[in-house]
Amino acid sequence: MPLVPSYIKQLSSYKPGANIDDIKIEKSLKNVIKLASNENSMGPSPLAISAINKGLKKINRYPDAAGKKLRKKLANKFDVKAENVIIGSGSEGILSNILRTFLLTDDQIIGSANSFIGFRVLATATGRKINWVEMKNHKIDLEGIKSHINDYTKIIYIANPDNPMGTYITNKEFDEFYEHVPERVLVILDEAYFEYADHLNDYPNSMTYRYDNVITLRTFSKAYGLAGLRIGYGFSHETLINNLLKVKVPFEPSRLAQIAGLVALDDTEFMNKTIKLNKIEKDKIELKLDKLNIKRIPSATNFITTYWGSENNAKEITEKILDKGIILRHLASFGWPEYVRISIGLKDENEFFIKTLEEIILL
Repeated sequence: MPLVPSYIKQLSSYKPGANIDDIKIEKSLKNVIKLASNENSMGPSPLAISAINKGLKKINRYPDAAGKKLRKKLANKFDVKAENVIIGSGSEGILSNILRTFLLTDDQIIGSANSFIGFRVLATATGRKINWVEMKNHKIDLEGIKSHINDYTKIIYIANPDNPMGTYITNKEFDEFYEHVPERVLVILDEAYFEYADHLNDYPNSMTYRYDNVITLRTFSKAYGLAGLRIGYGFSHETLINNLLKVKVPFEPSRLAQIAGLVALDDTEFMNKTIKLNKIEKDKIELKLDKLNIKRIPSATNFITTYWGSENNAKEITEKILDKGIILRHLASFGWPEYVRISIGLKDENEFFIKTLEEIILL
């Protein structure tokens, strides 16, 4: 049997949130609400659904391997050239390609400890040395990251806003940090929750930067409601993009994913409703959490992360709420065992969650 590298043997695979159908069977429940995976509770864009239905007749054909139409549309939307755009199977798919493309044998990676678990898995799987920097006050510690830059540093990963904390680094913080990043170091800015944070005056929309060594990653999985199709996109210097295109998996994303992405970009009504609903409902949940004296982390995303004092408390509240048919995300696997993440749902879902939480807390 072929030998498995030690860094793969020791690697823990990504563990997604609980599945609705599985919980229905396990708990003998008719109705289950999932507030665990930061999905768009409104569902997908109606325009995307219509386009997918039309596109079903052609799924016997491979998709455009270069994704020319979608890349051009993204380029026009964000005022860059198509040569500056890449698409992939979710932002994680592009992340994987970045690591495969640019890491040499002795290169090192810097990332925030207990940030996005998907990057932790992908980075560890490279077998390269990774300098994990602890967060400070639930935020990515840019000073700490800066202090770990050395002659072998090749890639720095920053999720902004962060998952699972929901915090973000500001314009000023990023500008001061970037001054200390060598040109040879590639900075990955993962902006999966960009649409929810874009209204913040001090949020550093990376598309306003034109740095040759920065790669912006975004996704259709969150605000656009296309998580099940696995489609993401990225922006960077055309030389970096050209080399990424050499190693990406052929014919991905799928035909239907590209079709949905094309029309979802036009569905401004759906996007506006998504952002408005998220703000209204997030404010409502935050107010109730405060009234119940439950500690929470200020969030610039479509989720709220709460602190429960101990792993036992966090696990217990997650299990008690699950018994009532509500799936939350206990963050032990992320490295935050005392925390529980709550995704923002629809109005009725959030009201049921608040009512259930209140009943459990006040027992």
